[in-house]
Amino acid sequence: MEFGLHYTEQGEGTPFLLLHGNGGRFAYFMHQITHFSNQYRVIAVDTRGHGESPRGDAPFSLTQFAEDLKCLLDTLKLKKVILLGFSDGGNIAMLFTLRYPEYVSCLILNGANFYPNGLKPTVRIPMLLGYIRTSCCSTISRRAKAKKELLGLMVKEPYISPEELHKIQVPTLVIAGDKDMIKQTHTEQLAAHIPNSRLVIMKGDHFIARKEPSVFNCEVEKFLDEMYHGSNNVAY
Repeated sequence: MEFGLHYTEQGEGTPFLLLHGNGGRFAYFMHQITHFSNQYRVIAVDTRGHGESPRGDAPFSLTQFAEDLKCLLDTLKLKKVILLGFSDGGNIAMLFTLRYPEYVSCLILNGANFYPNGLKPTVRIPMLLGYIRTSCCSTISRRAKAKKELLGLMVKEPYISPEELHKIQVPTLVIAGDKDMIKQTHTEQLAAHIPNSRLVIMKGDHFIARKEPSVFNCEVEKFLDEMYHGSNNVAY
């Protein structure tokens, strides 16, 4: 059976792709789909093995998810998209932009990290312990195997060097909560390593797009307004 990602779309205009986080699905972005579809063609995707997208037989990795995204965009005949990724979705978005820069007009990274230690220890240590536990049971339990795969994405990935981040040339918004599970210093470093980037730290936790949609959408909208209705050469 041919593999294909599940997605939903709403609105018309410039394509605006939304990538959810680990263990999530497209509905995480319900407030963004409703808001931005008034001006853009919003396409919210279920990552491989998430939501209604099949697991398939390919490796369960962020790199594979970036390849899946390219296949989807090729199928839809889309290039020069706005790409917004949350958490692991942000990590996929970075990997995709590095590999296929011609597909991306601008990038929005929400709660992303460029290596696993970017997570706060209070999050990373329980995650590591959970990965060890599920690894022990993964040969006898499908549920444990699936959980191991999800945890493995955060325990082992991504590893993007500062030198690679410097290669991201598209205008980029780096946005996170001041109580995010990603260390704020790590988020600041992420923005510092991307040449044409803007950093916004909001009040809130990792899930600001869902919990604080009005403020989050406003910050994203300001960034996009400058991109598409102001100068396209704005330096951040």
